[in-house]
Amino acid sequence: MMDMHNIRRRTFLKTLAAGTAASVLGFPAIVGAASQRVVVIGGGTGGATVAKYLRRLDSNLDVTLIEKSAIYTTCYMSNEVLNGERTLESLQFNYDGLKAHGVKVVVDEVTGIDYNGKLVLTKGGISYPYDRCVLSPGIDFKYDAIAGFSEAAIDTVPHAWKAGPQTLVLRDQLKAMQNGGTVVIAAPPNPYRCPPAPYERASQIAYYLKKNKPNSKVIILDPKTSFTKQALFEQAWTELYGYKTDNAMIEWWAGDTKAAGVVEVDVASKTAITQFGDRVQGAVLNVIPPQKAGKLAFDADLVDSTGWCPVNKLTFESTRHANVHVIGDACMADSLPKSGFAANSEGKVCAAAIYALLNGQEVESPSFSNGCYSLVGKDYAISVVGVYRLSDDGKIVEGIPGSGGTSSLTATAQDRLFDASYAYSWYNNFTQDVFN
Repeated sequence: MMDMHNIRRRTFLKTLAAGTAASVLGFPAIVGAASQRVVVIGGGTGGATVAKYLRRLDSNLDVTLIEKSAIYTTCYMSNEVLNGERTLESLQFNYDGLKAHGVKVVVDEVTGIDYNGKLVLTKGGISYPYDRCVLSPGIDFKYDAIAGFSEAAIDTVPHAWKAGPQTLVLRDQLKAMQNGGTVVIAAPPNPYRCPPAPYERASQIAYYLKKNKPNSKVIILDPKTSFTKQALFEQAWTELYGYKTDNAMIEWWAGDTKAAGVVEVDVASKTAITQFGDRVQGAVLNVIPPQKAGKLAFDADLVDSTGWCPVNKLTFESTRHANVHVIGDACMADSLPKSGFAANSEGKVCAAAIYALLNGQEVESPSFSNGCYSLVGKDYAISVVGVYRLSDDGKIVEGIPGSGGTSSLTATAQDRLFDASYAYSWYNNFTQDVFN
């Protein structure tokens, strides 16, 4: 008998690959009467999405996007750069598409927000007035949570968790490593950007090593006792990389075993030290630190004691400062993961909420979607999708029971190939939706 749940899930995945889910399709362009001002800070996935969709909702709306870099590099798909099959340039986008939608793009660095004057302040000395302001400041790292580690050490012990120069540092270290060397990945504790990414990274590195340095291996030191899509990753590692055999190219040392999380790093010797005192030395050491909201969120007093930005889940308006919204990885969105797809979904919800608020309309209860592909080998990908809603009391974002799901553990090689092709189609269509 055919698995109807898997068929529905595959149909949804095809929709994602073809055009980024139903939340994009049919999004109307509405012409408003007044020219009101929205300033968006941060031109990543969340910021670019909200700026574009605000203009699609209201072509009279004055939307300014402020971003300190003229080029944005996506983190999603950046693990493929490590195996040499993708260039960093293939992940880079400019803002010409947003300009074509009427978004005013300013390349400058925001230094603060004057909440009383409703002004965004910049390093260039120009202040930008707003009726509503949206921040998508991304993440930053808790370097001091790991003894011996610091931002100054990342060219020796890279994190590569923001795609760009760090990605190339890690790639070059892998290329320079001798056959037979060990790559040690220190995974972060929850919550962090892109939950499956450390395990996809281990897979992509193992794929590179299998082709080029077959006597080498990857060790993942993890403070967690489980991780997303674990059964699928472990199945792939078994099929492709000899997982749990004497010749395993990937070892996962979980938080309830001898290794657990990394609490100290000896940068000079590239040695990770776990909470149980194990010293694990690598020819390449990739430390992904614990994470928090981006620096601007702290500077702008938008963060609480969790290190993340609390928001009203109906509108994504900050609970700390009125008329300011926070979306993307920096905000607290409950069961909705910190991912590019989630940031895109939040950006659209936030745009619709701002349009309603500026026009004195009731904000409708939102729904959200998330989809994630992980490329674990040549022509081999696994995936997860989820659909979320605002709870009846309006306080939390929760998964809708029975929605979404993961790739099947009984999938064929052809199914894995299809998921890989969907992953590339998804990336092309998703970035088109965000940046063009």
